[in-house]
Amino acid sequence: MGGPNEAFLTTHWSDILSARTEDEDRRQAAVSQLLTGYWKPVYCYLRRKGKSNEDAKDLTQGFFVEVVLGRKLIQKADQAKGKFRTLLLTALDRYVTSVYRAATAKKRRPADGLLSFDAIGALNIPEPAAASTPEQAFHCAWASALLDAVLDELKNTYVQTGRAAHWEIFRGRVLDPIMAGREPTPLAELCARHGVPDEVKASNMVVTVKRRFQAILKRHVRQFVDSDEDVDAEIDELMGILANSGAG
Repeated sequence: MGGPNEAFLTTHWSDILSARTEDEDRRQAAVSQLLTGYWKPVYCYLRRKGKSNEDAKDLTQGFFVEVVLGRKLIQKADQAKGKFRTLLLTALDRYVTSVYRAATAKKRRPADGLLSFDAIGALNIPEPAAASTPEQAFHCAWASALLDAVLDELKNTYVQTGRAAHWEIFRGRVLDPIMAGREPTPLAELCARHGVPDEVKASNMVVTVKRRFQAILKRHVRQFVDSDEDVDAEIDELMGILANSGAG
């Protein structure tokens, strides 16, 4: 703890391993973390498969109850055999096929609820692009959620340490143009708006935040790969997913 590799201590695979422990509190926390990270990609996959909003919710619940937990999919995950999300997507596709082959109309949402969809309407989940496949919708939702987590941490890093101007300059010059498809706000305007003395200072702030963004992104991506050497390749894949979806 606290050593040079401290940023990589809590990994995605450690969550999977924790979900297999006999320690009930630790197991439940790890399972909750995994479900939180993957319910949205699963839901988006099902919507792109043509399922209605309610059917997608029920199938998402059913998949996590019956397959991920009931059939112990987490216990079957093997880091040596590839990414967990690949295993999850393969199992999901088989589950959807089996459910509809049986033509069951049974509701699969547990009475006490495994996942809460009460706020799903407020999440502003876009309809999958018409040209996207269910698999692309799944991966896009995963990549978008990861990017959102990175940007949330980046913003909090500066806002909570009294350096909100760094974040605002970065947002105006880099983030908003990418996310909203508009021209960057002129540096002079941003300086006046956020009390930055000159454009050179503002430009240096942008460089600083870009570096912090890259560091946070690498730390988050490290959760999904086997080694530090695989991080850059995973980032390339992440950016490719976002670019192809129009989100990046």
